[in-house]
Amino acid sequence: MSESITAVWHFRQAPEQVWRALSEAERIAAWLMPNDFQAVVGHRFTFRTQPIPPHFDGIVQCEVLAVDPPRRLVYAWRGGGLDTQVRFELAADGDGTVLHFEHSGFDTSQPGQAAALKGMEPGWSRHIAARLAAVVESLGQASQAPTR
Repeated sequence: MSESITAVWHFRQAPEQVWRALSEAERIAAWLMPNDFQAVVGHRFTFRTQPIPPHFDGIVQCEVLAVDPPRRLVYAWRGGGLDTQVRFELAADGDGTVLHFEHSGFDTSQPGQAAALKGMEPGWSRHIAARLAAVVESLGQASQAPTR
């Protein structure tokens, strides 16, 4: 069975500012992981972080699947036995932005993937969301922390 992590976050900044936080390598490194990201369909890039033995070596191989600035970004996320996708959908909301997030394709019939889903869900929804909010805030007017 395939499962996903989903969240909806709200920012006071315009979609263009939120987009910068999602699509510029140095900004992504500040809220997620060091990387060599480029917002170009087909670009292969790597996230690097602390390994979690025995199943995760700290490397996530990715490929940009869709780019539609400042509305949509999708990339493949492969590492630690996962072959999943991360999707960001942005929409203007008054002067701010609503950001729909989904990390999909966890095959929970596989014990390693079920454990990865359980471990990654609070990471995305709490820790990463707060760090993303701080990066977005640094790009312009004051931000509220994203809410689910």
